[in-house]
Amino acid sequence: MRGSGGFARGLARWLVRLLAVGTAAVLAINALVYFPGRSRIITADAARPAQVALVLGAGVYADGRPTPMLRDRLETALALYEAGKARKLLLSGDHSRPDYDEVNAMRRYLQERGVPPEDLFLDHAGFDTYDSMYRAAAIFQVDDVIVVTQGFHLPRALWIAARLGLDAQGVAADQRRYGVEQYYAAREFAARVKAFAEVAVRRRPAFLGPVIPITGDGRATHDEP
Repeated sequence: MRGSGGFARGLARWLVRLLAVGTAAVLAINALVYFPGRSRIITADAARPAQVALVLGAGVYADGRPTPMLRDRLETALALYEAGKARKLLLSGDHSRPDYDEVNAMRRYLQERGVPPEDLFLDHAGFDTYDSMYRAAAIFQVDDVIVVTQGFHLPRALWIAARLGLDAQGVAADQRRYGVEQYYAAREFAARVKAFAEVAVRRRPAFLGPVIPITGDGRATHDEP
């Protein structure tokens, strides 16, 4: 019995040490991603003019309307465009199924508010933040970008963008309380670890495709009127 008890205590100590090392690694990775990314967040007024404002998808309702979180991202990007801070708008989201289409919902919202269709580029395969940043550089040939999303998301998005070679600045789209801030802030701990691993191995997105320069006509990316 004493032998089995000693083994159990040794195993418990080993597991505690392993947990401590894992926790320290997660915290270290979060710091490495969060603080450099946060340093790139600026106000809309302070943003320097860029090629494009990149709007990251955030869900749409069944009838095609943007959720409040996505609507605030679109309104923030629209203000940047109208102020001359962004020459084009790149709308990146999930269009993996015929019955779920974030990018055309974003396009319609902005066209209804007067943005010419040729200035609206759609990234139909922006399935996550890493894919959106990778495809912005590889497919749309973006060099400098203003990333538009909520504040909890911006540090990770900006860190990924910078690590993938983009000259990135970020403007927070928080225009109200959404009621899910604490949940998303907690989720970011795991998402930053995932981002760190993706950047380390330079993961290729599931879909790439032909080059569509952001300097061209956005209608080349439209798949419906």
